Amino acid sequence: MSEYTHGHHPTVLSSHTWRTVGNSAAYLAGHLRAGLSLLDVGCGPGTISAEFAERLAPGRVVAVDAADGVLRQAREHAAERGLDNIEFAVADVHALGFPDDAFDIVHAHQVLQHIADPVRALAEMRRVCRPGGIVAVREADFGAFTWYPQPPAMADWLPVYYKVARGNGGEPDAGRRLVSWAREAGFADVAFTSTVWSFATPEEREWWCGTWGGRMVHSSLAETAVAKGHATRAELERIHAGWQEWAAAPDGVFTAQHGEILCRP
Repeated sequence: MSEYTHGHHPTVLSSHTWRTVGNSAAYLAGHLRAGLSLLDVGCGPGTISAEFAERLAPGRVVAVDAADGVLRQAREHAAERGLDNIEFAVADVHALGFPDDAFDIVHAHQVLQHIADPVRALAEMRRVCRPGGIVAVREADFGAFTWYPQPPAMADWLPVYYKVARGNGGEPDAGRRLVSWAREAGFADVAFTSTVWSFATPEEREWWCGTWGGRMVHSSLAETAVAKGHATRAELERIHAGWQEWAAAPDGVFTAQHGEILCRP
């Protein structure tokens, strides 16, 4: 089994609620057409899900997540946008409770890196996608992240994250493994692309430090790191200070690479 490494602390949700089709699913945007049905797996607070519903109306969107609590926020967000073609439910990506061939598009963003069996999950996504439809997945590749400058105090953030994420059953370098996983799940038609989130302005650095540097001391990630002996609280505070030093650098930049796949069942 695996557990969600980050939890749903505000430092985490600040990143999740920032996500849109434009910054997180542009590789899929050209395939979105009015009237199609879509399953959004691991929807979190539902910002991407709501935009899917707007673009596909009158088509139906079903958005699912393993955490019931965050679905309340997703429902509120959809209601605020006046959407009536979207529904939310608790579901396990390893065993989706939908019939075969139920959706035109099945989408997941930043999900497979956190789960115990990504191949089984992709096979389930393939099962519920109709013939001729699309399974679309985007995952981070932490090993390809870059940042400058590199404050010494920040150096341990990635090694600590790897230990916690893999200890929870996940794989932080999921982006580079997507084609392999998809083929193992039974897909023959797999198209791979890669895109990058970039953070370089003072405002972007402050925000990215708040969401990522902040979760090194406030989120479930921090709690697990201490509980499992991967870092002491003092070491995490030092890492956080390193993130703040990076964010304050006038020439600071950060790039977060992602792998993306479009699969045809």
